[in-house]
Amino acid sequence: MKRMRRVTRLARRFGWARAFCLVLLLGLALLRIADPPAIEELRLRVFDTYQVIQPRVKTAKPVTIVDIDEKSIAKYGQFPWPRTLLAQLVTRLTQLGAVVIAFDIVFPEPDRLNPALAADSFAGLDDDLRARLKTLPSNDQVFADAIRRSRVVLGESGLPYEVPGLDKALPTTGLATLGGEPQRFMVDFPGLLRNVDVLEKAAAGRGLFSIRNERDGIVRRVPMLMLTQGVTMPSLSFEMLRVASGADTILVKSDSAGIKSIRVGGFEIPTDSEGRLWVHFAKHDPSIYVSAADVLDGTVQPQAIARHLVLIGTSAVGLLDTKTTPLDAVIPGVEVHAQVLESALTKTVLSQPAYARGAELCIAIILGIIVICLAPMFGPVTLVIMGAVFAGLLAGTSWYFYTQHRLLIDFTYPLLSTTLIYLTLIFSNFVREQAQRRRIRSAFSQYLSPALVAQLAQSPEKLVLGGEEREMTIMFSDVRGFTTISESYKHDPHGLTTLMNRFLTPLTNAILDRKGTIDKYMGDAVMAFWNAPLDDDQHQINACHAALDMLDRIDALNKLREDEATQGGHVYIPINVGIGLNTGICVVGNMGSDLRFDYSVLGDSVNLASRLEGQSKEYGFPIIVGSKTALAAKDKFAILELDFIMVKGKKEPEVIYAIAGREDVTHSERFQTLRNLTIEMLACYRSRDWDGALFAIERGRNSDVANALEQLYGLYEKRIRSYQENPPPEDWSGAFALLTK
Repeated sequence: MKRMRRVTRLARRFGWARAFCLVLLLGLALLRIADPPAIEELRLRVFDTYQVIQPRVKTAKPVTIVDIDEKSIAKYGQFPWPRTLLAQLVTRLTQLGAVVIAFDIVFPEPDRLNPALAADSFAGLDDDLRARLKTLPSNDQVFADAIRRSRVVLGESGLPYEVPGLDKALPTTGLATLGGEPQRFMVDFPGLLRNVDVLEKAAAGRGLFSIRNERDGIVRRVPMLMLTQGVTMPSLSFEMLRVASGADTILVKSDSAGIKSIRVGGFEIPTDSEGRLWVHFAKHDPSIYVSAADVLDGTVQPQAIARHLVLIGTSAVGLLDTKTTPLDAVIPGVEVHAQVLESALTKTVLSQPAYARGAELCIAIILGIIVICLAPMFGPVTLVIMGAVFAGLLAGTSWYFYTQHRLLIDFTYPLLSTTLIYLTLIFSNFVREQAQRRRIRSAFSQYLSPALVAQLAQSPEKLVLGGEEREMTIMFSDVRGFTTISESYKHDPHGLTTLMNRFLTPLTNAILDRKGTIDKYMGDAVMAFWNAPLDDDQHQINACHAALDMLDRIDALNKLREDEATQGGHVYIPINVGIGLNTGICVVGNMGSDLRFDYSVLGDSVNLASRLEGQSKEYGFPIIVGSKTALAAKDKFAILELDFIMVKGKKEPEVIYAIAGREDVTHSERFQTLRNLTIEMLACYRSRDWDGALFAIERGRNSDVANALEQLYGLYEKRIRSYQENPPPEDWSGAFALLTK
């Protein structure tokens, strides 16, 4: 008891707020050691800003990207190409003097156009022709021979699931370690997708092109070494350096804290503890791209290939191989590997030194103690000036290390911890602000959404007419055939009202459960949006999840209504919903008059979302999304490209997609068949190969997924018949102008 009284007297003399701040300072130090996602996210955003302000300046261009672009696909047909054509590509690049050639593509299955397969699958062949076809070398062997005559690195992919029967006897890169076993620190993929054996054995190297984005979807760090299904694999870019240097083994330096660096030949690259390289990005450079079509037809400039490391990848829209970096919202994924190679070859890589965390902790503790001791002695103006000086010194020091030594030192944590301590010391002002917020909640909670009330409580100045620009995802949903359903209730208006409440309630809950905001109800239609009033960096993902949840809940409701109709002996008409999603820049805020206004959203992206919802019945898929939504959601959902359209009233065409399910559907055989048939048909259609497109449609109709695509096939068949009679103009881009809204 005497000890407690002594502590109480000491706390009163020193100050309860100061005592609490000392405990808070200790907690903040432990928080930095734990490094939770929020702290890491703040640090990463600062490092992003550095690269935006001063990106890497290219002093050399040692890498060339051979791009399987729209031009190449238009000339040589849909991808994947026959491997004999890829063999020609490798041979041509080798003749032009490429140092190393790497594929940002995996070839996990035999070529479907191998002569022996054709002999067994093509109808109408005589026995002699079948026998001759079976004596021809396979396309894979031709490709392997071309690879063997060159220095080729094949790409492989890490998978989220284990692949049974993986042949670990296939060639792998040698690995030497210094300082312990580094595998326990590496990025680990449960499974590995490799190329067919004949290609693996012919290649000079093999590397993973898998890149794990950060939580916000941005690529900042690329693993240089990875563990996948018990096999240690280098990245595609680092394996290219090994093959180029002629080394047989990669040296990994590590200690008890993790991996420190990796070395091959004359290249030593500092990494983080997990073996990931901080990529020093330069601005997107179209000059390092050459079209695969130009290489194959011999029109490429020889100096673009000679003495260059060559990456073969794709920027074609339909193949959806895109990434987001701190500098570019969308770039082809293959360019990330090129930027890694450029940074390594020009010795301009970034690194975060091992002492960074200790330095940040020491600075935070010193500044925290200074604030705890001096804050009660000075007025708020003096403290603000002192805080600004400290913040400037911290930011300036961090910026100096970045620009002069390419070191990443975080200043946000010391600044954040000091600011939190200062805010604790002025808690009385915070109490006064809380009282004002309670008054706002009381005044507006009766007629505004809870999320908007919470935001207004934080920022009362926002309760004015006008809005702000931000990227948002917009949803429109509508019940198909609602007029027919309404007519069945013409003598029971109360029953119709009950039905509307029954289907609008699960639709609303599906939206709200996925962080959406309901804009308005328009009869049987619902308009909603994401990323307002509160920020949602996963707004595209959440909107797609909500759309699928809506379909699931409507299916459950239909099953219940069907049972009720069977028991009650009345007519059952199922409810079907069409949904349109689109992402873009919108204006969101309080819209209306001085006397009455609503929190709503305006913009061209809103109009397009509405048009997409209207087109869902035309294409036979209940969920249709715009290209920005599809690009953001492609790794989480089964995305199927539908068309390239020009909606009425717009000048710019838009690629539209259907969402056929979540990530598990993507890996299903049925969806893969569905997507391949659609890609084949669209490629022929856009290259004006009308007969090829009709043939692809006929093949699709004879497949196991014919029912799912019949409405889409009917739509395209009608267009193609029209174009056969009245061909589109020479400058036709493949876009189809919709005549209705």
